[in-house]
Amino acid sequence: MDGEQFNEWKDQMTQQAMNAESLTDLQAARHQWLGRRGTITGAMKGLSSLPIEKRKVVGRQLNELREYALDLFKRCEENMELQAETSRLQAETFDMTLPGLWPQTGLLHPVTRTRRLVEDVFLRMGFSLEYGPEIEDEWYNFEALNIPANHPARDMQDSFFIDLPERVLRTHTSPVQIRAMQRYNRALPVRILAPGRVFRRDDDATHVPMFFQVEGLVIDHGISLADLKGTLQTMAHELLGDDIKTRFRPSYFPFTEPSMEMDVTCAACRGEGCRVCKGTGWVEILGSGMVHPQVLRNGGYDPHRVSGFAFGLGIERLAMRIFGIDDLRLLYQNDMEFLSQFQSYTGRPGL
Repeated sequence: MDGEQFNEWKDQMTQQAMNAESLTDLQAARHQWLGRRGTITGAMKGLSSLPIEKRKVVGRQLNELREYALDLFKRCEENMELQAETSRLQAETFDMTLPGLWPQTGLLHPVTRTRRLVEDVFLRMGFSLEYGPEIEDEWYNFEALNIPANHPARDMQDSFFIDLPERVLRTHTSPVQIRAMQRYNRALPVRILAPGRVFRRDDDATHVPMFFQVEGLVIDHGISLADLKGTLQTMAHELLGDDIKTRFRPSYFPFTEPSMEMDVTCAACRGEGCRVCKGTGWVEILGSGMVHPQVLRNGGYDPHRVSGFAFGLGIERLAMRIFGIDDLRLLYQNDMEFLSQFQSYTGRPGL
């Protein structure tokens, strides 16, 4: 290899690199000169056949040519990438005058916020939280709560039975009463709050097949109906405001005696009468009563020595009252536009 051939190869590779129209063409030219079977690589392998003096001269020229080729192809590759990036940025348009997009922030669901508020109210009253299984034994869900086998609540149109023997999706959180009484093992006092999901065959403006309920239970010496009414009225004022109106109506539940329901003024019409309250101006939010003696026995307590009260509160109905919602099913349609309107709601403490 003489100086003329050296310059000729240098000019050829320079022309190829400068005339490459794409990175693919450039890589092909680089491979032609520097690849395993490239021109420069082959010439360097042939140095061993040259006389030692000529080998030094030619070897120095080939090293210079190889360094030049590496630098040449690197610079051309960087220039091509820069040109491609510049072209892409020039093709893009960005209007600085357009308004920005506010990031979508997360928020707690109204049902969750209502449940937490209820829990906070009763925790401040000295209650503790208890939980139980959602797939419940029939004994805990029915028999232990004084609901015999022929009771209408056990019919298929009311309950979701499953294939396992004597198992049902719990229809209320009342079974947690029995489990808690058994766990307390006749210790006093008992003050528990049991939040959780329950399942019934209902679906209309004020009922859904799956909903959240909070069960409350108090057992001690000398517990009376006055304690129950005082507790529930305190809860109503804490949750809904001092101006909320309540009323108690006699009712029947197999696990309480006597039993009563508590109504509050309708959130949709403020007591004027509408389809939600069926024109009465009132919406029932809970059932309650004094714990039936047989339920106390099933939980391991002597009804001649102690007494207690219990209540079951529907979280969704309370959320309707707090947030002014007229159809319970709206809470479960996952409509972000609907739910986002409650993001900044501060009508009650804790919300």
